[in-house]
Amino acid sequence: MDNSYPRLMLAAPRSGSGKTMMTCGLLNAFLLRKLSCRSFKCGPDYIDPMFHKYVLGIDGGNLDTYFLDKEQVREQFLDQARGAGISVIEGVMGYYDGVGGDTTQASSYEVACTLDAPVVLVLDCKGASLSLSAVVKGFLEYKEDSHIKGVILNRTSSVMAERLKPAMEELGVHVYGYLPECAEGTLDSRHLGLVLPGEQKDLKDQLNQLAMKLETTIDINGLIKLALDSRPLPSLQGGLKNQDSQAAQGKEVLIGLALDEAFCFYYQENLRLFNEMGAKLIPFSPIHDKKLPPGVCGLLLGGGYPELYCRELSENESMLREIRQASERGLPILAECGGFLYLHEQLETKDQIAYPLAGIIKGKAYPTERLLRFGYFEAFPNADTPFLKKGESIRGHEFHYWDSTNNGACMEAKKPGGKKSWDCVHGDGNLLAGFPHFYYPSNPALPKRFVEACKGLREGEE
Repeated sequence: MDNSYPRLMLAAPRSGSGKTMMTCGLLNAFLLRKLSCRSFKCGPDYIDPMFHKYVLGIDGGNLDTYFLDKEQVREQFLDQARGAGISVIEGVMGYYDGVGGDTTQASSYEVACTLDAPVVLVLDCKGASLSLSAVVKGFLEYKEDSHIKGVILNRTSSVMAERLKPAMEELGVHVYGYLPECAEGTLDSRHLGLVLPGEQKDLKDQLNQLAMKLETTIDINGLIKLALDSRPLPSLQGGLKNQDSQAAQGKEVLIGLALDEAFCFYYQENLRLFNEMGAKLIPFSPIHDKKLPPGVCGLLLGGGYPELYCRELSENESMLREIRQASERGLPILAECGGFLYLHEQLETKDQIAYPLAGIIKGKAYPTERLLRFGYFEAFPNADTPFLKKGESIRGHEFHYWDSTNNGACMEAKKPGGKKSWDCVHGDGNLLAGFPHFYYPSNPALPKRFVEACKGLREGEE
C-alpha cells in the first residue's frame, strides 16, 4: 500500500497573516500544473474550507485534535487524502496556539505532529524587517520538533525579500518566496470572519491573478518537492469509523438540509456520517423555496447568517408554515446556531428591527456587541434528550454575536478544563436546537439516533 501522502501545512505566527489567500493561491497554482489536490483546515472553522472548495470544486475537511483523538485525526486525513497528488493543510490562528490560549492542544502544531507534515510559515512582513528572523528563530526553537521547514514572506517587496532571505536561511529554513502587498492577496471580512466566497466580487478572477503572481514570486516546484518528500504516513490501528458509523441497511431515509445564503455552515465529516448511516440529504432553501422537499423525514438546520437575511426569511411565510407544521407532527429537527435563530418567534437585526420567524422556540434572538461563549466545549445532557442520553457527551464549539432570551437548558456545556460552564440547547420531543455547533464524529450515537427517529417517522407514515 502507498503510504506516501504528499502533504504540507501553511501556518503563521498569528491570525491575519494571509494563510487563507496563500492557501487558495497555491491550490490554484497546483491545479494549473495538473496536480490532483486535497485541502484541509486545522480547527473548527467553516468559512476557510468554503474558499478551498471554491478553488478545487470538491469538499475539504477539518482536522481537529480537540474534537477527535490524534489517531482518529490521522485516519480521517488518510481516508480523505488518499490518491491526491498533494494535500494542503491550512493552519489556524498562530502556529502554537491551542485550547485555552496556554496549551498546544488542537493547535496547528499538534496537527502537524499528528500528520508528520512539513510546515511553511506565512510571515506578514508589513512594518518589520530583520526582526522577522528573530520571530522565525523563536518558532523554530520553541519546540524541538517544530516541523517548520520554510517560510513565505507576505506583503513585502522583492528587494526586501532578497535582503531578508540570507539571515532567515542561516536559521535552517528555506525561503520559498514572497508576495508583494496587492489587491489579489486580500479578502473582505465581517463579524464571523471572511465574507463568503459567493459574495466576494470577481473572486475567480482574483484567485487566477493571484496564482499567476505566485508563479513569478514563489518557488512552486520547491513547495511541491517539499510535499513529495514527506515521510510515509502509515495507518494506525483503530481509525475514525466504528460500529455506529457503518452504512445502514435498507431504504435510504430522506433528510432536508437547509442550504442557501443564510444557512451554509456544515462540517463535511458530519454530512458524511449521516450518509453512512443511511440518510440521503436533500438540500432546500429557507429563503427561496416555498415548500420542504417531498418525502423528507427530518431536517438539518445548520449555521450561517440568517441575521443578514431576516426580511427574506420572514417574508417566506409558506416555508415557515411548512417547518412549523412539520415540527408539530414530530418531524426530527437538528438546529445549530443560525438554524436555532431561525426557529425563534423573532429574530432581531443589528438595526433593532425584529422579524417574525418560525415560532418553534419561544422568545427572541437579538444582537450583542461581543462574541458569546466563544470556543470549544464538551456538552453533557442534564437528562435524556431525544438523541443524546444522560451520561454521554459530545464535543463542539460556539462562535456567535447573537444571543437568545431562551437558550434552553437540557445540556451543560463545559469549557476544556471545566473552569466555565453554561446551560444550553432545547431537547423537546424530536427537537434538538441551540447555539452549539456539534461535531458528530465525536459521538456518532447522536446522528445515529436522529436517523433512526427519521426512519421511525417514515415507517409510521407509510
